[in-house]
Amino acid sequence: MLRPTASSIWLAFRSSGKRHLLLTGGRGSGKTTMLRALTAFLAPEVPPGVTSWAEPGRGVFLQENATGARRQVGVFDPALQGPENRMRPLADGFAGFGAAALGHCAEAPGDWATVDEVGYLETTSPAYTAALEKLFARKRVLAAVRRQELPFLRALCARADVFLVDLDAPFDLCGCVLMASGLGRRFGGNKLLADFRGRPLVQCAIDATANIFARRVLVTRSAEVAALGRRQGIRTVLHAEPCRADAIRLGLAALQEGPALTGCLFCPCDQPLLRRDTVAALALAAAGEPDAIWRPAAGGAAGAPVLFPAWAFPALAALPAGRGGGAVIRKNPDRLRLLAIDDAMELADVDRPEDLVRLAAAGK
Repeated sequence: MLRPTASSIWLAFRSSGKRHLLLTGGRGSGKTTMLRALTAFLAPEVPPGVTSWAEPGRGVFLQENATGARRQVGVFDPALQGPENRMRPLADGFAGFGAAALGHCAEAPGDWATVDEVGYLETTSPAYTAALEKLFARKRVLAAVRRQELPFLRALCARADVFLVDLDAPFDLCGCVLMASGLGRRFGGNKLLADFRGRPLVQCAIDATANIFARRVLVTRSAEVAALGRRQGIRTVLHAEPCRADAIRLGLAALQEGPALTGCLFCPCDQPLLRRDTVAALALAAAGEPDAIWRPAAGGAAGAPVLFPAWAFPALAALPAGRGGGAVIRKNPDRLRLLAIDDAMELADVDRPEDLVRLAAAGK
């Protein structure tokens, strides 16, 4: 499974409408590395914050980032049992120094603050958790939270104003249908096998959706395209049905083998500049709001691909001839959410040979 980039997380977060961004996961999941990468998106602001870390066999330390002041807040205790660091909180660590440091962050200028990290040791101090709640009330917070079954951590991650990314399982159980059934009439041949920067056009969609989805299926009328997909281990459906609705129905049916999916992305295979970060951001956004229909938009103009939640599957499977997923969107406008992207060229498709030339030259 692909590890989301900071760019894809930020893209999903900024379209979510949420106030805070929390990263969770177990030990070694990369929470601190990702938090540091995401801090770059807060520029030019340099947010106040606190950073804690453990030194094996010694203790836990906490630093107030703005001043560099640091204090030992936990001590190694070999008598403690369990797989964690076996640290015991010091009496005035989190309650004194830590709570004061968070208070300074809450009063500092700027919109954001960072906290790296919040785990079981931090939750042992009522003063520190109260200071965290005050920080969330005063600032927008970018924080790393250890995934542990503790009431305070569960409540923090479940806040309605939090966009949560689980770095151990970021994308939920979502499927993907690669829509490769176009006849290419305006192109004058099989456009999906046409060369785009040294690879077949269809390969661009295959690469953009790789290692994000629980299951993928390539639906096509072309035996050559089907063979290309099979060589890469992608399940393919080769058909001769005439309509887009047929491709949608066949793709959904092919994805039903296995655990139930939470959603499905329908990805055209003729948008060569579609970025993997955009696809990943759609999947992240859907994990954060799984009942919504998600699609990218540039400058307010919506495009493809579109990610539908599981509740839409029956309606998609029953689309009449000549209709596409847009019919489901039009019947459920309140469920539509737009993922705002910066580059409209990601949404541009290839209809004619001159489109292929134009898009191949774009961004060079």
